Amino acid sequence: MPGQVDITLANPPPDPSQINDAILDFSVKLDTSNYLSNEELESVQLFRRAADYIAAAMIFLKDNVLVESDLTPEHIKARLLGHWGTCPGLSMVYAHLNRIIRNTGQDALYVVGPGHGAPAILSCLWLEDSLSNFLPEYTRNRAGLQRLIAGFSVPGGFPSHINAETPGSIHEGGELGYALSVSFGAVMDKPDLVVACVVGDGEAETGPTATAWHAFKYIDPVESGAVLPIVHVNGFKISERTIYGTMDDKEITALFTGYGYQPRIVSDLPNIDNDLAASLDWALSQIHQIQKDARSGNPQLKPRWPVLILRTPKGWHAPKEFHGELIEGSFHAHQVPLPNARSSSEELGVLQEWLRSYKPHELFDGEGRPVEKVLRIVPKEATRKLGQKPESYKGYEALDLPDWKEFCVEKGRQESCMKAVGEFVREVIQRNPSTFRIFSPDELVSNKLSATLEVTSRNFQWDPTTRNQGGRIIEILSEHTCQGMLQGYTLTGRTGLFPSYEAFLGIVHTMMVQYAKFAKMAAETSWRTDVAALNYLETSTWTRQEHNGFSHQNPSFIGAVLNLKPTSARVYLPPDANCFLSTVAHCLRAKNYVNLMVGSKQPTPVWLSRDEAERHCIAGASIWRFASVDQGVNPDVVLVGIGVEVTFEVIAAAALLRKLAPELRVRVVNVADLMILGAFGTHPHALSEEAFEGMFTRDRGVHFNYHGYPIELKGLLFGRPGLGAERVSIEGYDEEGTTTSPFDMMLCNRTSRYHVAAAAVRKGALYNPKVAVYAHEVESWLKHRVQKDREYILETGQERERDEVADDYGLLDPEGTFETPVF
Repeated sequence: MPGQVDITLANPPPDPSQINDAILDFSVKLDTSNYLSNEELESVQLFRRAADYIAAAMIFLKDNVLVESDLTPEHIKARLLGHWGTCPGLSMVYAHLNRIIRNTGQDALYVVGPGHGAPAILSCLWLEDSLSNFLPEYTRNRAGLQRLIAGFSVPGGFPSHINAETPGSIHEGGELGYALSVSFGAVMDKPDLVVACVVGDGEAETGPTATAWHAFKYIDPVESGAVLPIVHVNGFKISERTIYGTMDDKEITALFTGYGYQPRIVSDLPNIDNDLAASLDWALSQIHQIQKDARSGNPQLKPRWPVLILRTPKGWHAPKEFHGELIEGSFHAHQVPLPNARSSSEELGVLQEWLRSYKPHELFDGEGRPVEKVLRIVPKEATRKLGQKPESYKGYEALDLPDWKEFCVEKGRQESCMKAVGEFVREVIQRNPSTFRIFSPDELVSNKLSATLEVTSRNFQWDPTTRNQGGRIIEILSEHTCQGMLQGYTLTGRTGLFPSYEAFLGIVHTMMVQYAKFAKMAAETSWRTDVAALNYLETSTWTRQEHNGFSHQNPSFIGAVLNLKPTSARVYLPPDANCFLSTVAHCLRAKNYVNLMVGSKQPTPVWLSRDEAERHCIAGASIWRFASVDQGVNPDVVLVGIGVEVTFEVIAAAALLRKLAPELRVRVVNVADLMILGAFGTHPHALSEEAFEGMFTRDRGVHFNYHGYPIELKGLLFGRPGLGAERVSIEGYDEEGTTTSPFDMMLCNRTSRYHVAAAAVRKGALYNPKVAVYAHEVESWLKHRVQKDREYILETGQERERDEVADDYGLLDPEGTFETPVF
C-alpha cells in the first residue's frame, strides 16, 4: 500500500502483564489487619469523627452548633463558604500523626497543600487545645466551639483556607504547588524534624510539585530531617477528574519508583485506620534507618525515601447522593455539598441527618467539651502538638556576619559587584554552618559567586562528588523549588539567599507574592515572632547580555516587589561593589522583608570608598558631588542614575557635557534604595518633601536613567509635587534588544550617555540662556553619535575602541577630574 511502512521489531516488548506484576513488586506490602489495639483504634476513630463533625459544622452552621435541636434556616450561615472534599483525609492524617507523636515523641510539622482544607485543620487544633494557646477566645468548651464554628469564613473569623493566623502553619496553600518544596526547606538543618506533607491530587498536577518530587535528592540525612509526602488521591478537582485519580496502583507505583521513592498504597477503606497506622509506622522506620546509616558513617547510596499514596473518597462521609446526583466520591463534594441548605427544607433535612450521623452527643459533654476518649491520642507535651511546634512560629536565629568593610575594594578600581559579594558570602557560610543556605537555579558560578565554593560544596545527594559533604548550596534548575525551599527554611528560623538571572526571577513572582501575604498576616498576629527577610540577588541583567538574547531581558521582578505592602517591600540597586557589600550585609540582617538587590556580575568602576558607600547606602541616595558641576550647587538640570550600568552612563554623560556644554550646571544623583522616591508617607524609607526637594530641586528639570521599566518609576514618583512630564523625563528598559554589545543595549533602550546628555541639554536650556543658544546644535550632534555608534556596532560586531572615542569626550578618573579620558 503506498506510503505504508512495515516495521518489524527485532526485540518485541515483554508481555504488559509481566511488566505490571514487576512494577507492583516495588510497592511495599504490609500486614495491616488488627495493627492497632482496640483502644488505639477507638481513640483514632473518635478523634476523626469529632474533627470531621466540627469541620462540616463550620461550613454550614452559625448557631445550634451541636445540633441539639432540629435545624432551621436561621441556624444556617447566609453565605456557605469552604471546601469539604479534602477535610476527612486531612483530619485522618492529623489523628494518626497525633498517635505517633504521643507514642514516640517524634518532632513533626504538618504541611497541607490543599489550603482550603482549613476546617479540618482548625477542628484538630481546637480539639488538641492549640487554638486557645494563641487565641484565648477559642476555649475548648461550648463558648469556644460556638465561636469557631459560627465565625468560620465570615468577616472577622478564620478564612476558608489555612493562613498565617492558623497555628502550626508555615504554608498557606492558596496557590497550589508549593507545599512539597516548602516542606523540604523546613527540614534542612533540623536533623530530628519530620514534616508530614499532604499533597492533594489536584495540586500534584502543577509544574512546581512535579519538580519538587526531586527535592529529597538535596537532603543530606546527616544534617537534615526528612519529609514524608502523603499524596491524597480522592479523584476530583472542582468539576473534573484528577490525573492521579485516573491512575491505577501500578501506574502510580511506577511513577514514584521512577522518581526514586519507595511507595506504599494506603487504600483499604474498611481497614483504613489500621492500614494508615501501619504505613506511617513503616515510613518513619525507613526514615530513621536512612538517617541512622548516614549518621553512623555508612550512608545508603541513593536511599529510597518513603511516600504514601492515600486513596479515600472525595468528601468522605458526606451524603451519598441528592436528587440522583452523587455527592460523596464526586466533584459535588469538593466545596459545599448542600449549597442550598438555608433555602431548601429538603437540603436542610439532609444536612441535619448528615451532621447527626457523627453522633455529636457521644463526642462532646454537656459543656461542649470533647470527651476524654476523643483526646486520648493528643500529645501530652504542648510543644509536641502539631499546632504548637516552636519551629512553626518562633526560633529566628540571627546570622553571625563579618564586617562587610573588610571586603571592600579600593576606590577607582574596576570590580564585579557579584565577585565582591561572593567573597563576603563565603565568610558568612563559614560563620553560620547550620543557619544559612544559598538556593540557586544553576546560576551560581555564572553569576560570579563561585568564591562560596571555596568553603562549601553543593548539596546534591545523587552526585557522588557532592554527596554527604554538608554543602550549603542547593542548586536545582527550578526557580519554583528554590523559592519553596527558601520559604520553608526562612519560616522555620533560618536565613537564605536566592541568586538568579534577572530575566527568570519572574517565574516565582506569584510565589513571592503569596509568601509576602503570609508574612503580612504573620506580622499582624500577636504570637508569631520575627523571621529573616527573603533575600533575592538579581544579576545577569539586560544591560550586559554576553551570549544571551531578547528572551533574557526582563527586569519586571522589580515591579512585582514594588507592588507589595510598603512594610514588606525593599528594592536596592547599589551602584558599585562597595555599595553592594553594604547592601547585602544589611539584607542578611533584616527581618520580615522581601529584599530585592539588583546588580552586575561584570567588572564596573568602584565610585565610592567604603566609608562613602556606607553613608550613601544609609541615606539611600545622595548627590555625587565628584561627578557634578561645582559640587552640584545651583544646578540647571539633575541627572539621576538608578542601577549599576545606567549610572555609569549618567556619569559618562556628565563628563561629555563638560566638553559639549561647558556652561551647563549639572547635578548627578545616584539612588541606591528605590523606595525613597515614593511620595512621603507611602513607604517607611520615602524621603520627606524637604529632603526630596533638596536633592532634586524645586523647579529644575530631572532626568532619570533607570534600570527597570520606566512606568515603575512613574508610579513611585506619582504624588510628589511639581513632578509633571514637563519637568521630569524617565528612560529605562524599553523592551528593545538582542544578542548584542553592552553599549548597543544602552543605545537601543535610550539609556546611553548620548540620550542622557541630550535630555540634560534640553532641560538645562530652559533655565540657562547660555546653553539655550547652542542646545539644538549639541542635541543634534548627540543624536548623530547614536546613529553612528549603532552603525559601527552593526557593521563590525563590536564597540569602538577607547582611543577612538577619547577625542570625543573625557570620563571621570578616580580623582574626580575630567582630564584623563577613559571608557
